[in-house]
Amino acid sequence: METPVREINWFALRVKAHHERVVAENLRQIGLEAFLPLCRGRRRWSDRIKEVRLCLFPGYVFCRFTYADRLLVLGLPGVYSMVGFGGKPVAMEDWEIQSISALVDSPLPVGPWPYLRVGERARILNGPLEGLEGILIREKGIWRVVVSVDILQRSVAVEIDREMVCHSTAPWRGTPAFAASPAR
Repeated sequence: METPVREINWFALRVKAHHERVVAENLRQIGLEAFLPLCRGRRRWSDRIKEVRLCLFPGYVFCRFTYADRLLVLGLPGVYSMVGFGGKPVAMEDWEIQSISALVDSPLPVGPWPYLRVGERARILNGPLEGLEGILIREKGIWRVVVSVDILQRSVAVEIDREMVCHSTAPWRGTPAFAASPAR
């Protein structure tokens, strides 16, 4: 996929471990749109357990910029590289960022999940994630929809009620709040 020089696209940036928040803030300070998806988690210390905000994709920050601005971005402290193939950065699809954003903004429990390629594609019919598409799975009696980010080969899962989903090939009866992924 060739990236046009002047088109603004989302790119995944590989960053130094535990520097995701700093890199995201530095990107915002130079006027770029940065996205750092966070989820709730628990950390145990010797004397207590505390709820903390964890990076959903440790080691990665998403940023929207033109390919021509890549040198500015790569020059920031903590940024290693742009994710791509064959030494060339690859732009991400807008629907991937919108899907992840919808997941982390929802009140439902969200967390990292092993990357999936196969499975039944499903669309959420109602609730705060209406229109989102992903892979439907069931583990230990809990239903989840898994959204995968192909370029990172990572996934995110959200717990849902089984009645909230249908096959993604089923006719859509409404307009989603965001552009959902194309059926594959």
